[in-house]
Amino acid sequence: MSEAGNLGTGSLETGKAGVYRVLARKYRPSNFSELIGQEPMVRTLTNAFATGRIAQAWMLTGVRGVGKTTTARILARALNYKTATVDQPSVDLSIPGEHCQAIMEGRHVDVIEMDAASHTGIDDIRDIIDRVRYAPVSARYKVYIIDEVHMLSTQAFNGLLKTLEEPPPHVKFIFATTEIRKVPITVLSRCQRFDLRRIDAGALVGHLSSIAAKEGISVDDEALAMIARAAEGSARDSLSILDQAIAHGSGAVSADAVRAMLGLADRARIIDLFEHVMKGDVAAALAEFRAQYDTGADPAAVLTDLAEFNHLVTRLRFVPAAADDASLSEDERRRGAEFAGTLSVRVLSRTWQMLLKGIPEVQSSNRPVSAGEMVLIRLAHAADLPTLDEALKSLEGAGPLPNGAPRANGAPANPGNGGGASAVAQARMPASTGGGAQTMRLVETQPAPVTFAPAPEPVAETPVVPVKSLADIVALADANRDMAFKVLLKRCVRPVRIEPGRLDVTLTDDAPKMLLNDLTSKLRAWTGRNWLVSLSKEEGGQTLAEMETTKRENAFSDAKADPTVAAILARFPGAKIIDVRIPDVPDVEDAEAEVPVEPAADDDEI
Repeated sequence: MSEAGNLGTGSLETGKAGVYRVLARKYRPSNFSELIGQEPMVRTLTNAFATGRIAQAWMLTGVRGVGKTTTARILARALNYKTATVDQPSVDLSIPGEHCQAIMEGRHVDVIEMDAASHTGIDDIRDIIDRVRYAPVSARYKVYIIDEVHMLSTQAFNGLLKTLEEPPPHVKFIFATTEIRKVPITVLSRCQRFDLRRIDAGALVGHLSSIAAKEGISVDDEALAMIARAAEGSARDSLSILDQAIAHGSGAVSADAVRAMLGLADRARIIDLFEHVMKGDVAAALAEFRAQYDTGADPAAVLTDLAEFNHLVTRLRFVPAAADDASLSEDERRRGAEFAGTLSVRVLSRTWQMLLKGIPEVQSSNRPVSAGEMVLIRLAHAADLPTLDEALKSLEGAGPLPNGAPRANGAPANPGNGGGASAVAQARMPASTGGGAQTMRLVETQPAPVTFAPAPEPVAETPVVPVKSLADIVALADANRDMAFKVLLKRCVRPVRIEPGRLDVTLTDDAPKMLLNDLTSKLRAWTGRNWLVSLSKEEGGQTLAEMETTKRENAFSDAKADPTVAAILARFPGAKIIDVRIPDVPDVEDAEAEVPVEPAADDDEI
């Protein structure tokens, strides 16, 4: 067979001019059996070809390097497959066909490949529409492969719709894209869609190992695992990294060489760093971090690897079979399982959240090493802190101390450090406890001291404040200097029924959703008793703000109707009432006192 048909045969191939071909091109799959990690798509196409249910257009989507363009060429080869004995579309491409070599090399006249990134306009699509009317020159089908189809303009997509829906019987379309969401739904509905999955790290390790054997290259298993992880499911990226590693190591690929090339940290040292952090040993953690940085590891990469190992430990806690992953080292399997049996989910979740917050800080910092050290210090400091349930148990003083000693007077264990000693002891609880009260501490057994605290002094009970109306609640808000809540009460609450410990109200349309909850908690705090605040279906009365508005309007009406005020308004043209104030009843002496009145000028306001 041609060069394309002999992919994967093993010897180091060069082109006709002696130019080296990179591994990603040299070992590019030429048939469906060589595709790795895409078994669902291959099974669907096999069944479709066997029953003659061949679609008119396909949409291939997935991340970079998973084989979209390669699959498109193989599919074009399968559509135009023809040998001396077979003259029909077939997915069995083991025997080279008449058109196979030209199609796989991208030079067949009836298989047109177009990059939509550089042909985005309607004119390019018009050219395709004009050409589809003509029959293929030599092949069975004229196949159009449009890569990065999401780059087409809106006009170009619209121009393609009619032809895509009713293409001539001799035309097939194959689209490839990494941004499926940018493709109009009208185009997607006319295509058979295949989502090419990221390739599993274990499958990538096996694939790279076979290629290294064919090339006669010695590669460490740990190096292959690092390359597979760095590729993130992309076969092309993994082969490119392997190519670079072969050149970096002068024909041999070692784990140290790959680690130095990619700026990665030693996985075993990452586990050591994880252990130092879990023990709360800040000095050891910082020393290990500096040592890894001095050997060339990127600070953000170290924390990222730390987060990945934290995730691995969490997975192993629930899925022990995850240790069978081929991309894991022996240290990761063994020590990861040990941590999974020791640390609780609460601890691992807390570490994960802190790392997720810390990694972007390191990446955006002008001093990444210092930022990374601060993240590790926070993590190690959290090892001294109890979890939430530990803190609650310490405050409640419930149960005996972890070493079996009873609590004195119900006092919490070691209140001086917030339950730290209790946390250290509880970290040694067996796995049968479920780890519910476990902190991040991984330390040797130390007896926790028993602290005898004096009995707490009796606290005076909060006097119960009577509440008979909504105005009383507003007065409480005013007395507690909660002005914002006072405004909400006056504007949004319509009283229905008020009884001791019970309040039924309705709310205005613009009332906050949490107003009733806030009202319940504030009443409990202000009155010294529990309240049941409920939303009534009955129509409530006026809000206090509405009542004040009504009272003000009535006062203005009464003032305008008063003969004295009317005479003043008539005496001073342009005068107007801007406020009405009803003074308190004056004392007799004040009433008899003579109050001087100064004449007002024109247009004065009352």
